[in-house]
Amino acid sequence: MDFGLVLQTDPPASQVVGLMRRAERNGFRYGWTFDSAVLWQEPFVIYSQILEHTTKLRVGPMVTNPGTRTWEVTASTFATLNDMFGNRTVCGIGRGDSAMRVAGRRPNTLARLGEAIDVIRDLAEGREAEVDGNPVRIPWVKNGKLPVWMAAYGPRALALAGRKADGFILQLADPFLTEWMVKAVREAAREAGRDPASITVCVAAPAYVGDDLAHARDQCRWFGGMVGNHVADLVAKYGEHSDMVPEELTAYIKNRQGYDYSHHGRAGNPSTDFVPDEIVDRFCLLGPAAAHIDRLRHLRDLGVDQFAVYAMHDDREGTIDAYGSEVIPALTG
Repeated sequence: MDFGLVLQTDPPASQVVGLMRRAERNGFRYGWTFDSAVLWQEPFVIYSQILEHTTKLRVGPMVTNPGTRTWEVTASTFATLNDMFGNRTVCGIGRGDSAMRVAGRRPNTLARLGEAIDVIRDLAEGREAEVDGNPVRIPWVKNGKLPVWMAAYGPRALALAGRKADGFILQLADPFLTEWMVKAVREAAREAGRDPASITVCVAAPAYVGDDLAHARDQCRWFGGMVGNHVADLVAKYGEHSDMVPEELTAYIKNRQGYDYSHHGRAGNPSTDFVPDEIVDRFCLLGPAAAHIDRLRHLRDLGVDQFAVYAMHDDREGTIDAYGSEVIPALTG
């Protein structure tokens, strides 16, 4: 199993770079960041510094979207980083939640997302693609490689990931839901004539190592609110009691009262008071290192290839170091 670290690009950028360097020293192989231009600093500028100050770490957004950047610019940016540092980027992409809604726009349609996945990958790898009806090719790309991993929750999005994406990003660590969603992605891949095993599965969730469960829950409760934004979209589309979406995913948002993006992804987010302890425990990894190892072994058995640690809490360094000394060796040795 691979491991990744997920950060927000809060200033100073040097701190983000330092935490990514610490992660690489502790055995993490991927460095991810949020991508919302209004809420945080520009991640692609910071990726250049992360890549310069690490040796093997792969970097990318978790996740970008096809609406806030034109596709040829996204592809060219990835291709430039790859040319400078040797194909060490991954394009995590989704419909766009915070990036689009903070700017007053709706998340992108799945049709637009599916088209963007093909175009961005083709352009970044040096092939011609059609952009707004016009053939485009980036002529200087040589031996480019850009895996595109798609974030998804709902049935249609899972099917799209199975048909088009090189990887599937699932932003929660509940084994029941992981099994259901991974199965859906792989079935879609099989129906599209693809090898289901060729799709990398990345589960991303907060992890907090320590014995004080009450404190850990409070530090990670924000994540249930973030996931709740996507769940609310699914309920609006499919209904509260739908065979298309498991009740285990939808039931907890009944008391949701709205969401303030100024606290997005942050400990103490007041918009997440509706999230019960049970959901925090199911969606996140909390407790001593042994508990993390047990959950991760279960996820690995379900086909998860990478666990990406959301470290938006008050013990980022401690969690990175605990994973490096105890958790990662147990899952990679």
